[in-house]
Amino acid sequence: MAEPAGDPLLDVRELVTRFATDGGEFRAVDGVSFAMRAGGTLGVVGESGSGKSVTALSILRLVRDPPGRVVGGKVLFRGRDLLGLPERDMQKVRGGEISMIFQEPMTSLNPVMTTGAQVAEPLVIHKGASNKAALAEAAELFRLVGIADPARRVHDYPHQMSGGMRQRVMIAMALACRPPLVIADEPTTALDVTIQAQILELLARLRRELGMALLLITHDLGVVAETCDDVIVMYAGQIVEHAPARELFARPRHPYTYGLLQSRKAKGSGRELQAIPGMVPRLDQLPRGCRFADRCDRVQPKCRDTLPSLDVIEPGRLVRCFFPVGL
Repeated sequence: MAEPAGDPLLDVRELVTRFATDGGEFRAVDGVSFAMRAGGTLGVVGESGSGKSVTALSILRLVRDPPGRVVGGKVLFRGRDLLGLPERDMQKVRGGEISMIFQEPMTSLNPVMTTGAQVAEPLVIHKGASNKAALAEAAELFRLVGIADPARRVHDYPHQMSGGMRQRVMIAMALACRPPLVIADEPTTALDVTIQAQILELLARLRRELGMALLLITHDLGVVAETCDDVIVMYAGQIVEHAPARELFARPRHPYTYGLLQSRKAKGSGRELQAIPGMVPRLDQLPRGCRFADRCDRVQPKCRDTLPSLDVIEPGRLVRCFFPVGL
């Protein structure tokens, strides 16, 4: 069913996820808000520990409790708040309406089940298909994602496939019920460069053909540049910049975004890579002010005393900074 014009498919509002440790609780996701339209692509980027994956797991209520808990906010999917759904209803959403592609297929796939059976399983659970019909559909999904000789390969176990083939199986599994939203968490991390390009092209083609929305989580800005309409940059559990991809790459406004782009060498540029000094702060030892202050070359006394809010600085662009780049 098409979404009403102007109505977001996914609307995340002030999401907060905490983890309990021996030293107390810390916020891995701290007031994250964004929206996605049907058929759109949104990239979420940032260093390890920025909160990207925990945000995705929180949307699907897959954060392990304990030690983690979603303690605030709303996750509206087609108008329903997923955080308030009974677990039985949430199980229908996972895989049936929102699917997730995890970053390591060898540990995500069941080693003692054939790959075809694993792709068929969502069809049996969510669509009520017979085992025979579901396996036939799994073979068609293998063909769709570019696995040669699908009628035979559905009987293979994960260890009989290459890393690239296993990732294609994960994508086939995610697409089995034709969900309107797919979340891909670092889908190319464990693959070599050639296979990465093939998987990204596959995701882009399937999104166009099936009309699904794609939430792509990655630390690779090059992946985002090639794939996404809009970009969220996260740092220490918060969004620090949100902008259309083309504008963000042309004119980064947050010093952290600028640093990320400078640390990425453009082909043929000849310039040296510029690393961002320092480390992401520990989430249980966050500074009082801006969380990027200790690594920022634009820092002022105000930055260390007050946490900046995420503000609109121009149409369609939000930045969490008192002194944005270029302004």
